[in-house]
Amino acid sequence: MSPASAQENPFGIAIHGGAGTISKAKLTDEQEQAYRDKLEEAVNAGHKILAKGGDSLDAVKAAINILEDSPLFNAGMGAVYTFDGTHELDASIMDGNTMNAGAVAGVKHIKNPIDLALMVMNKSDHVMLSGVGAEEFALTQGMPLVPANTFDTDSRYKQLLDAKAKINAAESAAKDFHASATSLDLDYKFGTVGAVALDKNGNLAAGTSTGGMTAKRFGRIGDSPVIGAGTYAENGVCAVSATGHGEYFIRYHVAADICARMKYQQKNVIQASDEVINQRLVEAGGSGGIIAIDAQGNVATPFNTEGMYRASRVNKDAPLIMIWRDK
Repeated sequence: MSPASAQENPFGIAIHGGAGTISKAKLTDEQEQAYRDKLEEAVNAGHKILAKGGDSLDAVKAAINILEDSPLFNAGMGAVYTFDGTHELDASIMDGNTMNAGAVAGVKHIKNPIDLALMVMNKSDHVMLSGVGAEEFALTQGMPLVPANTFDTDSRYKQLLDAKAKINAAESAAKDFHASATSLDLDYKFGTVGAVALDKNGNLAAGTSTGGMTAKRFGRIGDSPVIGAGTYAENGVCAVSATGHGEYFIRYHVAADICARMKYQQKNVIQASDEVINQRLVEAGGSGGIIAIDAQGNVATPFNTEGMYRASRVNKDAPLIMIWRDK
């Protein structure tokens, strides 16, 4: 928890770069520093906007853009591969002031999906657009499409090959698609980036962007573009962005559930977040975490996995950059 300093107009931002089996033994010192540097860059970019009196939506977009542009995270340039060797990206954003929201799902030629989600919110009558239709809308708004191979990376391709080998072995043994999917380690199942922010005008916003699940098939869509599951914001209550095994976050309406517990049961952001992530979700068998910020600038970052890439910066405080529970 990062308590907001006593001042008239609190402001702050929290970001995440995904949760999972982030083992200290698997990360070299150089790799860990690279993650920390990028998280700090992103959280500072959003905080700079807020400190100048800027809008929470702009801060969320700026922070997520930096994470989308980095191959370190499963979003944008670091998106994982589908089973067929392509990339399908999802994103959503929500304005806590107006309760308006925008989302895109399964896009293949959008460099920064969070930008298109914001366009859907501001420039269309809809909340979610998908696939080719979303990209056609992007063109009407002057957003260029990029080649599908823009998102190709050697590390993600190796991850795909490993995942497909496990899936094929499980399917051969069990003759069951569900068994093959559940055979994958947590790191194959999710990876996301997100941001939540409170600006000096009291406006909350949340956004989430992802490349989805490694080796996903059949046009699978997770929680990241689903308002209420992966992203939610409401002024006076909280803003939430999630990262986890999306099917569980959809079923349990995780992001909105946290805000509802605060709004209707008068629980604080720490209590509500912990109940959903470390109790309800764990009991259901779901893995992942969330970042949340309330109307006073208090931040919660609970997760039930080994680690979660995350950072926060509230008011004039220095940024907090964390990966595991102890630091």
